[in-house]
Amino acid sequence: MDSSLPPAEELVLVDRELARLDAHRAQLLARRDWLLRVLYPAVPAPTAPPVPGPPRAQGLARPEATPRSTQNVLLTLGGVLLTVAALVFTLVSWGSMGIGGRACVLAVVTSAALLAPVALLRRGLGSTAEAVAALGLVLTLLDAYALHRVALPATDGAAYAAAASGVLAAAWAGYGSALSRLRIPRPAAVVAAQLPLPLGVVAADGGLLPFAWAALATVIADLALVLRAKPLPARLTVPPVRVTAGVGAAALGGWALMSGLTLSLPTPGRAAPLLLGCAAVLLYLAVRHTPTALAAATVAGLAIVAAAGGLLRAAVPSVWAVPGYALCGVVLAAAAWWVHGARGRRAPEPSAPAPGAAPGRAVRDGLAVAGAGVLGLAVAWAVPPVAAGLLGPVARSTAVWSGEHSARVLTGYPATAPLVLLLAAVALAVVPRLWARCGALGLAWALLTALPVSLELSYAVTQVLQLTATAATLAIAVRPGALLRGLPAPVPRPAPVVEPPAGRPGWAPRTAGAGVRAVEPAAVVGWTAFACGLGSAIGAVGLALDSRGATFGVLGVLAVLFGGVAVAGEGARRLVGACGAVLAVGGLVASGAGAAHAGPAVTGLVLLAVPAGAAGVGARLRRHPVAPAVEGTGAVVGLCALGLTVERPALLALGLALGGVVAAATALRPERRAVASWAAAGLFLLATWVRLAVWEVTTPEAYTLPVTLPALAVGVLRRRRDPEASSWTAYGPGLAATLVPSLFAAWTDPHWARPLLLGLAALVVTLLGARFRLQALLLLGGAVLALDGLHELAPYVVQVVGALPRWLPPALAGLLLLAVGATYEQRLRDARRLRERLGRMR
Repeated sequence: MDSSLPPAEELVLVDRELARLDAHRAQLLARRDWLLRVLYPAVPAPTAPPVPGPPRAQGLARPEATPRSTQNVLLTLGGVLLTVAALVFTLVSWGSMGIGGRACVLAVVTSAALLAPVALLRRGLGSTAEAVAALGLVLTLLDAYALHRVALPATDGAAYAAAASGVLAAAWAGYGSALSRLRIPRPAAVVAAQLPLPLGVVAADGGLLPFAWAALATVIADLALVLRAKPLPARLTVPPVRVTAGVGAAALGGWALMSGLTLSLPTPGRAAPLLLGCAAVLLYLAVRHTPTALAAATVAGLAIVAAAGGLLRAAVPSVWAVPGYALCGVVLAAAAWWVHGARGRRAPEPSAPAPGAAPGRAVRDGLAVAGAGVLGLAVAWAVPPVAAGLLGPVARSTAVWSGEHSARVLTGYPATAPLVLLLAAVALAVVPRLWARCGALGLAWALLTALPVSLELSYAVTQVLQLTATAATLAIAVRPGALLRGLPAPVPRPAPVVEPPAGRPGWAPRTAGAGVRAVEPAAVVGWTAFACGLGSAIGAVGLALDSRGATFGVLGVLAVLFGGVAVAGEGARRLVGACGAVLAVGGLVASGAGAAHAGPAVTGLVLLAVPAGAAGVGARLRRHPVAPAVEGTGAVVGLCALGLTVERPALLALGLALGGVVAAATALRPERRAVASWAAAGLFLLATWVRLAVWEVTTPEAYTLPVTLPALAVGVLRRRRDPEASSWTAYGPGLAATLVPSLFAAWTDPHWARPLLLGLAALVVTLLGARFRLQALLLLGGAVLALDGLHELAPYVVQVVGALPRWLPPALAGLLLLAVGATYEQRLRDARRLRERLGRMR
């Protein structure tokens, strides 16, 4: 490599050489793989490569099963067959032999099956020894069964099974220790060791609680074996002793825990020691076994809460049961958080953590998760009063301003639900995390919403609480910094640097994820509070509709509150606040009209003051960010107002005209001219049409000419500004708006005045099109003129055709076809010339 080259060029050369070497290495690896497949299962390929060819032509075909797997299948089938034969012999053919013969046969067969693996292992036949040893273990079970049937028939079955399982577990463990190369005996001994204590309780008729204690004692023995036993060599494929003991501990431990939870409902005092015992065992496992630390600690925390909550539930009235469990969950989570050692303060992690630090942290996290989970379930239990307080006023059962306040109380639901919400809010408020502060804010709002429902408060107090919740949450939405105090500063995570690709020396590296905007904590808190405020505002309005005075008071307060958000808020919240303020003002106007006993149509006319006022505020604010929201919401209120006037067309026409005036005034502002001018024109046109309909005017030109004249004026102005504009765009819509409806009306008009005036107008349009070479005028005027003339000549043509002989029309048609055929080429040239002339027009 020439070191005198510039670094950039040298880097390019190095990259090319590395790419070439990688390609060559890939080719060699592919060739080596093919050679191994060709020669399998022969020895590795020689140095001299063979002549390439199809794999089946060059070597042996790859077998579908290895000798080892084939051997295992045969040994397994043989062991299964021998086991089946032994069972059939013991259970079916037993009666054909005497006691001595039966005992001798089983003793001889069992001894042979247990001793044979010794010789087989010496000869290196490990798989065969495993199969024979498994058969021997099954025969020992049959020996135990035979002993009970022959020698101890009067012994209780459960007691004998407990004793036999213990003896077999000890025997199998000793046998497996003597022949340590066997994989089956020791796990089988662990399985048998799960039965003595539970079966002993069954034999003694101990019941569910003693059985659970026996299962827990067995779990302790299993965990001792799991945590102390040495793992088997990795080459063994059968599950080792630790896995078998772990599975047994999980099954029996789950049974003991579920038994404790079941007994905790009727008899919490008897179940509490069992649950605490399960929790102690799980905490010991969490401390000693890192992979399961978090899950074990979480289940232990749930057991502790179930035990403590059950005892507390037995000592208090039933309505305090759920708050009692919630309190236990909070205490557990707080204790775990306190032991955690000021988890909220971010301290630098040590370079080498101390032994046991990770399990300890997992234990603390698991206990905290358990407490938080119980608290979350309690909060879910307390949600129905919140939903009733929020949605109850909206789902009205009485008339507006009836003075009757419909009941909004959940009959039979405990009144302690707000206490759970308060407990959860306080618990989250002390956690220095953003999500916790947002949750505390939501729970505090839910508490204020649920209080009137749970405590059956009066109508006035309910209104005050609703407005208080609205005002408090909107204030937090405007200034969310108060809830952010005490939160740790977000730690920026350095983005990984993308390495430069090979062969691009001038490439500039940049950090991955650049340009992604992080979520601001203030925005999260602000939007959470604002959403709560909107919910309370909707509920307050629904509740205020029961009383006239309350309606005016609530809408006025909401107008002030949302106006404050629009003035002092930030970002999109101020826009939504402005919309809310305009809607509240619209509600006040509509309520005033309703208080004056005005009908819907008159109320709609009065409501048009809202878009007029919104347009005035928008003109005052000019280019302020809130101005579009105010004007847009005012326009929506205006549309609703026009909808109220539909039942009286005369007032609808007046409302459309007033709306057009507001839009025309808005169009005077340059920044709104593009939209407001078209809106004003449309409103004025609709007002004209509605007024004509009220006057029962049926002449179509009265409706179309107000559209055509302004449209043609706009077209003239556009053509002056842009002479290259098409006549179809400038004049086509305006002309078609009048000519087409008038043409349809002329075809059905029995009088002569309309067709005559339409023909004259079409003639003028056609001549203007020919004079100024405007395609739209020429074609539209000519087409209407021709169709109008055809309409006038049609009766006479029908009379002439009726007077002619029957053979004359076919003859004339034939002559016409002959003339067209004779002059076909000339007609084509004339058509092309006409098309070209029309194409040159605008």
